Amino acid sequence: MIEYLFSALTPLNILLALVGVAAGTIIGSIPGLTATMAVAVLVPVTFSMQPDSALILMGAIYTGAIYGGAYAAILLNTPGTPSAIATTFDGYPIAKRGDGDLAVSVACLSSVFGGLVGAIALLLLAPPLAEAALAFGPVEYFWLAIFGLSLIAALSTGDFLKGIIAACFGLLLSMIGISETSAEVRFTFGSNTLLGGIETVSALIGLYCIPVLIDLVATPDRHLKEPEQTRGFRLPEAMQEMLRNKINVVRSSLIGTMVGALPGAGGSIAGLVAYSEARRSGKGDVPYGEGNPGGIVATESANNATVGGGFIPTLVLGIPGTPPDAVILGALLVQGVRTGPTLFADGANIVYTFIFGLLLATVLMLPVGLIIGRFAYRAIVRAPKAGLVPIVAFMTVIGSFAIRNNISDIGIMIVLGVIGWIASKRGFSVSPIVLGLILGRIAEQGFVQSWTIGDAMDDLWGQFFGRPLSLAIIAMTLVSFIYPFAPQIRHFFHSASAGPAPTPARASPQKFWADLVTFAVFGAIGLVVLIQAAGLNPEAAVFPRTIAMGMLVIVAIAVARLFLICQVTDEPITGSSIRRVSVPAIMLLAVLAMSTVGFALAGLMMALALIIPAQHGRLSGTVAATLTLGVAGIILIFTFGFSEILSVPLPPGQLF
Repeated sequence: MIEYLFSALTPLNILLALVGVAAGTIIGSIPGLTATMAVAVLVPVTFSMQPDSALILMGAIYTGAIYGGAYAAILLNTPGTPSAIATTFDGYPIAKRGDGDLAVSVACLSSVFGGLVGAIALLLLAPPLAEAALAFGPVEYFWLAIFGLSLIAALSTGDFLKGIIAACFGLLLSMIGISETSAEVRFTFGSNTLLGGIETVSALIGLYCIPVLIDLVATPDRHLKEPEQTRGFRLPEAMQEMLRNKINVVRSSLIGTMVGALPGAGGSIAGLVAYSEARRSGKGDVPYGEGNPGGIVATESANNATVGGGFIPTLVLGIPGTPPDAVILGALLVQGVRTGPTLFADGANIVYTFIFGLLLATVLMLPVGLIIGRFAYRAIVRAPKAGLVPIVAFMTVIGSFAIRNNISDIGIMIVLGVIGWIASKRGFSVSPIVLGLILGRIAEQGFVQSWTIGDAMDDLWGQFFGRPLSLAIIAMTLVSFIYPFAPQIRHFFHSASAGPAPTPARASPQKFWADLVTFAVFGAIGLVVLIQAAGLNPEAAVFPRTIAMGMLVIVAIAVARLFLICQVTDEPITGSSIRRVSVPAIMLLAVLAMSTVGFALAGLMMALALIIPAQHGRLSGTVAATLTLGVAGIILIFTFGFSEILSVPLPPGQLF
């Protein structure tokens, strides 16, 4: 083993690990640029390298990109990568109260710890963990997705029924397009735009980032509170948080490693499962979901542990554990390296040099991540709102386009963002929608395959509830689902013995009718899905029909409750409505203009136009010119970087 360690510590490999971590962190911090894209863009560079050096570079980029997604999640409430979804739950509230620098440092330490656990598991436990991963069949994947959905109970801020309805809506969104189980076209209503389905990352950007931009322009308040004095990296405080969450970080890292070893599961599921467990067992002065650092610890340690965990089935079985692993596997095949059970014996020099290189890259992530994180925090905090809004809006647009090189994805992203803003103001949390959207495909594949097998064996019950591993996941799901209601259950029995509680105030007629109309819209969506599903074959129809029927039942219960107790959960709307409407309007106009003036010019015009609603108060001519030139310069740099460095084909227009 010592010779492999020294092979990993050559100057070239150290440089590749350092450059890879830095590049991955920067790419992962930009909404829309996933870890898969970060690895794929730089794969051609590795073709002239030795296989072990190529693996070290790609592994470093991968682990850096997973961590980089935490920056946007914490500072902009937008997951830079899908694996950082749960980081937004507590990271953004921490940043809003003025501790964004602390949140970034906690995320960095957690990522390093999780990455080390995953890499050590790859070094010591790869063969047995790969065999354990093979025990997961379709039904286990289905119940694992349901386990992730059980987090809805914890994420439904104030109204559990609205959380379930939102999750059902997200599940139905995931079924738009061509069915992965039967290849039948569903719920496109004749539109070619929807044939490819709702792209997950662009949907995440829309649902999380667009509502932030809409609210940001409405008031003159700063995006994040600027600290009165420079506080550095705040490492001592971050280390104290890690010590308070020592069990959490170990448990979450192990969860991330095991989930990462499951082919197709990925960092988003690992982060959600770890967050669910942390919330179930966690304690603290601040509740989870309102700014508890334990939420960041759980998510970031878990999703970075999936890097090492995902390489286990990739290298041992030749089955990619995550999408970036699939890209890396392809690069290895091009170089003539054949993965499989014999690789650890026949190619030990490649495998073990890479594993030690991955450990090296994870260690280097600590100084690199802290430095880049500090720069990102200061840039976001100090940026004027009239500069921040246009730049972030442009990043959402170009990031959504870059995933599939499809302008339609930008329009869908903006529309979903508006839907997310309206839903959040009516008390429907965006997070359950995102959970349903991400876990929907995994749940449907597992459900349909298990249903088909059980139906063929004439034993549906045994197929879903007769396997020991499935029963274990079901038990964890029930605990995770019920646990958030424990305080209410205790309060109910306590109040029953103490006497009747005071009756809450009834909602105003405006709020009552607004909620009723919202429920009617979701009910109409469920009915449309049922009608459309009637014309599909059984495999394509069974899951959407089940979800739609469940959604209608929950909507009916919610409406009955509304009439009985006349209480409404919503969020207040403050600030200028005209400024709010202008943000999606300007962005949609830019999308429409792209076919005429081209992507680059339309994006630049959009950014400059957004300065107007984002600016509160008059500016002097010099300041206005400086702001305009600064925004234009940054937009042009991003455009050049995407077009020339990342090779994203930005479409020209008819005129330019």
